[in-house]
Amino acid sequence: MRRFLSFRDFDWALLLMVLILCAISVMEIYSATLHTKYVGGHFNTKQLYYVLGGLLLMFIFAKVDYHKLLDWSPWAYGACIVALVVVRLFGQKVLGARRWIKIGHGMQFQPSEWVKLILILIVARYFANLGGRDLTWRDIAKAFALVGVPMLLVLAQPDMGTALTYSPILIAGLFLGGINWRQSLILVTAALVLVVGVWSSGKILKPYQKARLTGFINPDNDPRGAGYQVLQAKIAVGAGGIWGQGAEKGSQTQGAFIPIPHADFIFAAFSEEHGFVGAIFALLLYFFVLMRLIQNAQTAADLSGSLIIMGVVAVLTFQIAVNVGMVIGFMPVTGIPLPLMSYGGSSVLFTFLALGVAMNVRMRRFVN
Repeated sequence: MRRFLSFRDFDWALLLMVLILCAISVMEIYSATLHTKYVGGHFNTKQLYYVLGGLLLMFIFAKVDYHKLLDWSPWAYGACIVALVVVRLFGQKVLGARRWIKIGHGMQFQPSEWVKLILILIVARYFANLGGRDLTWRDIAKAFALVGVPMLLVLAQPDMGTALTYSPILIAGLFLGGINWRQSLILVTAALVLVVGVWSSGKILKPYQKARLTGFINPDNDPRGAGYQVLQAKIAVGAGGIWGQGAEKGSQTQGAFIPIPHADFIFAAFSEEHGFVGAIFALLLYFFVLMRLIQNAQTAADLSGSLIIMGVVAVLTFQIAVNVGMVIGFMPVTGIPLPLMSYGGSSVLFTFLALGVAMNVRMRRFVN
């Protein structure tokens, strides 16, 4: 058994696929904003800086023993709860929501994005400590509380999109932690009843959240309002055809019909410019990244390592499915970014940190 870590154990094939996605992101952000009002923001340059910063953090986290991260996770969890409370009380309000803490001139910090990484660690620690035994309802209730507290604080901002990204961490933990099919059936039934209750009450969802859901169900009823984003994204994807209209030539993108094309709707802009072939290429890259991570989870040295990587897989899979589904009209608009492609420092840095922890687990699979 090897006792010393080496970057030869680093998953360089996974990193290569990640860097290709990042390169696509920087180029598409440049192309999608070139002839729009966003051109002066130099978002492609900022995205490149975020990627370089993320790479540095990834290599740092790959060297810190993930067992130490698990030991520190309760303290980090407490700090995140405090940060979310601070955001709720003193955060910068933008478009009716308090989601950011201003930390300098032109700099903002979004704690809710970083909570995902802490939840991956705390949930992995919790279920690993249970030892893989059959879960009791008390065990399940404690797991729900761990994830539910930060989720409720984020929902109060309000930020339903980010709050929903916490749920796959819990689901992955329950699935790998030993939940049985009867308990799963009861929880699924309870979740469906809760969703129906929230929708029918008419008091819990904000007006814009209701509009997004109704716009998703029937966007043609309000093509200039609630259904606008969905319809324009679908038009852009369809306009790309097989090979696309070409970089910097997308009619929907350059005509500013797609709202914020470098962020949540970057996949629509990319599909319009590079067509079906380009979209499939990007989706295949995501597929191979996820499959590589799952392979690394299977070779982890212990249950906690497997739980960490599968937590990362759960979050990334959820974000990819929801964002792409939103663009093609299969999901409501939620504001969930496309990992490694959508513009945004918090999202990019979280993804690289999560990948760094996953690399950490891989590099220690043969270490005593």
